[in-house]
Amino acid sequence: MNVYLYAKSGHTVGLEAAKRCAAISNILKDFDPILCTSDFRAGAFAKDLLGVKKYVNVDVVRNLTNMMQRRDILLFDTPEANEDMKNDMNDFCSIAVDLNTDLDKIIVDEELYYKQSNQNLEKTIFFGDDDYNNIFLGMTQNSDKYDLNLLMGHYFFLGNEKIFTQHFENVIDEEEYVETIQNSKYLLTGSIQSALESISCGNSPVLLIREDKKYDDELIKCLNIPTISKADLNEVIKQFNTIINDYPEIRNFQIADTKKIVNEIKTKIEQFNKLTNN
Repeated sequence: MNVYLYAKSGHTVGLEAAKRCAAISNILKDFDPILCTSDFRAGAFAKDLLGVKKYVNVDVVRNLTNMMQRRDILLFDTPEANEDMKNDMNDFCSIAVDLNTDLDKIIVDEELYYKQSNQNLEKTIFFGDDDYNNIFLGMTQNSDKYDLNLLMGHYFFLGNEKIFTQHFENVIDEEEYVETIQNSKYLLTGSIQSALESISCGNSPVLLIREDKKYDDELIKCLNIPTISKADLNEVIKQFNTIINDYPEIRNFQIADTKKIVNEIKTKIEQFNKLTNN
């Protein structure tokens, strides 16, 4: 009996799901889980930076059954899973967990994202891992040069960093993602997952509402994360500086409790092993 995690990922959707699944994978490390990503680069990112031990490329969630065995365990984070597909997963797997509905909304790896005693980056902007339509690149046109760190996205187009150096004091490679989130006192980001990781580190994120993304407005309001919804980068940075001068109190930040799922998986595997060893 194997434990699998599936994350919808790629150059048009980013790494939000992969980061969440990587966090769960590390919690379940005693069960030797396998992370399945719909883009090979997402799996490599999770292994190189997020501590994941095993990963494979599975383009769509439907193809998992070509690799899995009946009664295996699956945790998934993907918009592909409709009700019929979820019913099929429940029939095929001994345990099937939808990370979007079966767990609390905040999934962060606390072994990676913990409070730092001395952040060495004052202000950082991270638009997100994906920018397929070059929205952020367009925002930098005719903009000033900012005394700001820019963390590159994993799927940003090659060569864009040369343009960004004209507008930002310091351009940070995507391979320094974890360290940058840890050490940025104020983070302006288009990624809700990165904002949650920033809060876990004791830092202060501001969410830049991207026109090409959907956000959990209820969660944002519950946590009291400040937001900016402007397209002009000069105005965005101006508003960002205003917010951080009087940063609001983050409320109700509670990382998902995975003890129940861990115990359920442990019990199921122990039962399976007893049956197969007899």
